[in-house]
Amino acid sequence: MDEKKLTEKESIILITEMISRTKERYIGDGNIMLMWGYLTVLVSILVWTLLAVTHNQAWNWLWFLIWIIGGILTPIMARKEHTEKGMKSYSDKVTSQLWTTVGFSASAATFFCLGFLLIGGVDSWSMMFTIALIIVPMAEIAQGIVIREKSLIAGGAVGIVAGMFTLCCIAGRVALNTSWFMPIFIVAFTAMMIIPGHILNRKAKNGK
Repeated sequence: MDEKKLTEKESIILITEMISRTKERYIGDGNIMLMWGYLTVLVSILVWTLLAVTHNQAWNWLWFLIWIIGGILTPIMARKEHTEKGMKSYSDKVTSQLWTTVGFSASAATFFCLGFLLIGGVDSWSMMFTIALIIVPMAEIAQGIVIREKSLIAGGAVGIVAGMFTLCCIAGRVALNTSWFMPIFIVAFTAMMIIPGHILNRKAKNGK
């Protein structure tokens, strides 16, 4: 039996429906984004405050709280959402693989920075800010394009601008002093994660 070939109109309708279903699944999934956003901002404020008060660089190890807490909560929250929403579509898998790639890149970068520090005594941790402010927002923009969500695209754009500025500072050997850089980092993550997360949840509540 010959397979039915889709017309151009039917193909467009099918793609539109797939995007719509994927968007419906992700609208309301702002909780994971909010968790990462608030977690990152709170840890940033904590580290910033402790460094300003004590001037002890050892407090920078508290950044690992983001990985520990986020790494524990994300699979738990994702499993719960998967149970509630059932099977994933192709678009769901694409977005999932996007964030898996981000997680792998960030983990690899962490191990490299740790290796440079422990083996060579070289402090390369500032590179992690470029991961957070370039790779993460690029994935967010890609997800926003897939599900046609402007808040993700706009938030990701803010993150990339902050990331490019950070990269220029690192390349130009400009010290990322906490007094002026931490506010930029916090504002960027608020725009990237917290604001879009609330928008997604609000749209879910309003049934949009």
